Amino acid sequence: MKIENRSIDFIPEHERYGQPRSLFFVWFGANANITTVAAGVLPISLGLNLFWSALSILLGSMIGAIFMASHSAQGPRLGIPQMIQSRAQFGVFGAIVPLLFVMLIYLGFFVSNTLLAAQAVATTSPLSNEGNIVLLGVLCFLVALFGYQLIHRLQKALSFISIGVFGTATLLALALPVAPEQWSPQGFHLASFLASVSIAVTWQLSYAPYVADYSRYLPTSTPTRHVFWYSYLGTVIGGSWMMLLGAVLAKAMAGFADNVGLNLVGLLGGGTLLMFAFILYGQVAINVFNLYGAFMSTVTVIEPFAPLKVTPRARAGFMFIICAAATGLCTLAQDDFIQFFLNFIFFMSYFLIPWTAINLVDYYALRKGVYQIADIFEPKGIYGRVNWIAIGVFLSTILLEVPFMNTSLYAGPIATGLQGVDLAWAVGLVFPALSYYWLMNRRTALQGLTAKV
Repeated sequence: MKIENRSIDFIPEHERYGQPRSLFFVWFGANANITTVAAGVLPISLGLNLFWSALSILLGSMIGAIFMASHSAQGPRLGIPQMIQSRAQFGVFGAIVPLLFVMLIYLGFFVSNTLLAAQAVATTSPLSNEGNIVLLGVLCFLVALFGYQLIHRLQKALSFISIGVFGTATLLALALPVAPEQWSPQGFHLASFLASVSIAVTWQLSYAPYVADYSRYLPTSTPTRHVFWYSYLGTVIGGSWMMLLGAVLAKAMAGFADNVGLNLVGLLGGGTLLMFAFILYGQVAINVFNLYGAFMSTVTVIEPFAPLKVTPRARAGFMFIICAAATGLCTLAQDDFIQFFLNFIFFMSYFLIPWTAINLVDYYALRKGVYQIADIFEPKGIYGRVNWIAIGVFLSTILLEVPFMNTSLYAGPIATGLQGVDLAWAVGLVFPALSYYWLMNRRTALQGLTAKV
């Protein structure tokens, strides 16, 4: 096992290896943790019963994973990390705009995952709360430092362990008493249902900024449909299962949301060793994605201004700084984690969905997967320094979403008029997809006319 020697650069064909089925384990394992279980509590906190919670989770997961897996399919074809692909849409310097938002999302998830794990082990750990947070940070740093190959192996091992652990937890959860009306289709509330669907959609889309990072080493000849379906099934099965488990336990166990990790381990019989192995291993596995993605994004931001060679020492330095900053943020106390987490999920959707719409329309509808990879690294290349069309569409979409937003921090006038229905995610998907496609086609047509003249 060696430290990965690639960062944001293109993976040449002679270094490609692996099978697309490995992606099932990557994305199943990415969901097999207590943070995903905690996400399943959110529909219950919105007032839904188990019937409507389960339906919203399944529907949202299946919709969101379409976009997530479509990004994954880009990896073998382009051979570069996900976010640097944004240079083809936003320009070499313009891509920094969505990158800054995505880096906030990485940090937010890192904090959420770490807080949940530290909270779960607080009562039995010999370390202080700050000590537990630092321990998690160190473990994440070491795994992310070695990179792609170790992450794949870790996720495969986690997938097999999780099937046994969460399978047992599911059987025990279903045996707990739950009121019969919880599985009844009565008591439907449209605003809460759509909000819950949005949560599940956003959960899957949260992987979009780094999903191609874990398929870019696959050979170019790898069938696109195989990459798509292994990624899709892994994340839908893993994500839906964990969220459904969280929803059931939120109804069956009093105070489950107060300490998701501790209560889940308690359901399994408790035990210090089990808690540390299960909580730490699962949370490290998911937090590695955020640290690895933040490293890629940081290099992508810096590279146009100061071309650099990412040696193992430079890689360790970047990751140490990022990990230290993220770990430091975790020490800020969070009194109401579930409310914080709910607002964070909605916050992500407002920025992620416009970016994913622009990226996928560009890849599948406009350029049909054909890119000049060398120009993605060159400000004077065909993608230019800044594509003001993409920047303008991205920022204007965020502004357009504001009246449709509905969170505990802010409710827009349109959402209020619709009795709390949050349609910002639909606006964030449809408007940028149509406007970016039309404006880019119009620019191409105008350039063609100019060339003829």
